[in-house]
Amino acid sequence: MNRKAFLTDIGLLTSGYALFPSVVMAANRNVATTVTPEIIREATIAQLQKLLATGKISAVQLTRLYLDRIAAFNKKGPALNAVIELNPDALAIARQCDAERKQKKAVGPLHGIPVLIKDNIDTGDKMHTTAGALALQDNIAAQDAFLVARLRAAGAVLLGKTNLSEWANFRSTRSVSGWSSRGGQTKNPYSLDRNPCGSSSGSGAAVSANFCAVAIGTETNGSIHCPSSINGVVGIKPTVGLVSRSGIIPIAHTQDTAGPMTRTVRDAAIVLTAIAVVDPADPAAAASPGTSIDYTSFLQPDALSGKRIGVEKSFLTGGHESVLALYKEAIEVLKQKGAEVVEVDFLNAFNRLGIQALKVLQYEFKHGVNAYLSKANSAMKTLSDVIRYNKEHAKEAMPYFQQEILEASEARGPLTEKDYLDALAKYEEARKFYAEFFDKQQVAAVCGPSNGAAWCTDLINGDRFSGYGMYGPAAVCGNPSVNVPMGFVHGMPVGLAFLGTAFQEGTLIGVAYAYEQATMHRREPKFLPKSV
Repeated sequence: MNRKAFLTDIGLLTSGYALFPSVVMAANRNVATTVTPEIIREATIAQLQKLLATGKISAVQLTRLYLDRIAAFNKKGPALNAVIELNPDALAIARQCDAERKQKKAVGPLHGIPVLIKDNIDTGDKMHTTAGALALQDNIAAQDAFLVARLRAAGAVLLGKTNLSEWANFRSTRSVSGWSSRGGQTKNPYSLDRNPCGSSSGSGAAVSANFCAVAIGTETNGSIHCPSSINGVVGIKPTVGLVSRSGIIPIAHTQDTAGPMTRTVRDAAIVLTAIAVVDPADPAAAASPGTSIDYTSFLQPDALSGKRIGVEKSFLTGGHESVLALYKEAIEVLKQKGAEVVEVDFLNAFNRLGIQALKVLQYEFKHGVNAYLSKANSAMKTLSDVIRYNKEHAKEAMPYFQQEILEASEARGPLTEKDYLDALAKYEEARKFYAEFFDKQQVAAVCGPSNGAAWCTDLINGDRFSGYGMYGPAAVCGNPSVNVPMGFVHGMPVGLAFLGTAFQEGTLIGVAYAYEQATMHRREPKFLPKSV
């Protein structure tokens, strides 16, 4: 079979960057088939599984293709710097996958699929878990985080760890998204001078740049949404408790969660199905439905038909004119797909509740980090140790910004303090308001722009967020949200956020999928050296 026919047959004929001079040979029915690096570009889980199932490629060869691409683009070429560490056991895992497939053993939905993991998530192997901090550079976890174990059970090949905003962007008020003292600065694959947003910056950039089909990110407030939006990918921020937090370096147990970042809604649904398993060790899991849900069952092109969707009206005036135009186009698509669209004043009402989120996060960060470090394989055993390390190694650990959030957190008392409990009570008010709002409006979801276009990275002055941030209420209330590409502003992607109520991920996945299929805004990045 000739190369063009082969690529067309599997639906992966693409154009653009010519990346690698070499090819890999895969044997299929004793016929040598040329497998080129283009095969992995924009490839979905289903497409890769088809290649694996038909013998057109092995898991080892697939893993090597991704490793080669990372080698060519992560530190070399555009130097995206999205991957902080590669797994030395990746090819061994892939070989085991090939052996299992050859033996016709039952395979999971991610069998043989390379996956990148954010570097604040434990992997019980030779890789480090550091939250991007030099202070934790010696930390090798004794066992997998619960969700990592679920990925292994589903057959995933753990390819490596992604860079992130150090301490998940909870270090300084002048921090730079995508920068860590251990990993350096992650770049945006669409324009290398622009920011990838954080804290799951490496995960978003890696998926967008086709370093993997799947990455795992974490979110406390926007850390899946923002990098998904700004890097032009899909991100699901689950309900707190749906996906285990066990083995994840924490910020705040009230808001922390982990979720999939992929290029399509379907792939995100596949991954969520694999990792959304009740973990008895996570206290938040008690509120979970407690049953396994196949989230791919919600992938219906007509899922918007008959749905009542709230559109955040504060974004219908002002702001960036190009984002406004995309938002209005998105609303028209929702209508065309059969949704009943109603304007809602959600954000302003929510923001008037006076939630003291930073205070809650600081209290819980100190408590959670101390608990994590006390059991970690690191010389750092407390947050105080980390702060002291950074001061003693300021040239390497704090070259651009300081650690005032770490220090403010350290100054907080125990979780029994009245100041914390009073602030936490505001969360209960917020959750009640959120649920009552959805009930009163009778909406299946509320939507608005996730973010504006990416800003230019500025190591001196820090981040310059666009002022959108539709994801905030869902993050604070521990509810689910989904980002899906909405279009481009001067070549830079922006996303549309859908927010829902607790454990209604399926509804959001259906809505996001219907919108995605009607628009197909995802576009492969070209690693331009600078923006217009």
